[in-house]
Amino acid sequence: MLFYCAKIEKGFAYLDEEESRHLLTVLRRKVGDKLQLTDGQGFFYETEISEVGKRHAIARVISQTSAPRERAAYLHIAIAPTKQIERIEWFLEKAVEIGVDEITPLFCQRSERNTIRLDRLEKIMLSAMKQSLRARLPKLNELTPFQKFAIATNEKQKRIAWCSAEQLPHLKTTISSQESTVVAIGPEGDFSPEEIELALQNGFTGVSLGTARLRTETAGILAVSVFNLL
Repeated sequence: MLFYCAKIEKGFAYLDEEESRHLLTVLRRKVGDKLQLTDGQGFFYETEISEVGKRHAIARVISQTSAPRERAAYLHIAIAPTKQIERIEWFLEKAVEIGVDEITPLFCQRSERNTIRLDRLEKIMLSAMKQSLRARLPKLNELTPFQKFAIATNEKQKRIAWCSAEQLPHLKTTISSQESTVVAIGPEGDFSPEEIELALQNGFTGVSLGTARLRTETAGILAVSVFNLL
């Protein structure tokens, strides 16, 4: 089992209250037991529990290992949260398991959700990272207006997927896995014409994700999978 610890200093790992409670109350671990940790920044640690309390646990670092990069280039998915938040939570879980570096929730003209709980979404991503035994926790940004995102994002390959009446090239034929990439996925009502035009003016290329009309979260998962399989 993999544990997460953000505070690792001078040879000791200081687990937060939630991780400590699971470790001590649920799993009944004790001083002297070995633990595998990650800091979410690309490192695994082999440790030994050295101190426990009611709300904390400290582990002595025995060894540190750098995890290899999972992708040759950076993958950023920008996606509009769905009206039913459970669906975007599912997307986050699976995207982390498959492999992604950054996620930006988008607020679009046709969005049906204008608030999210970042703390809850971060916990879902953290759990998925541990479940899939990964050493890097993707960056999760705040809910961002599409106009601000389209102008500010600076990945080398910028793609936007929407349901177009004209035939667009498939995502997999327009990107290289060797270059940093951002893929924008719209809300259930799709991007507005104004948003599409703004994206194209700021260096985005329009792409298709296939002939079927996909749910927002399904489109996001497909984009993550395509990049990781290139």
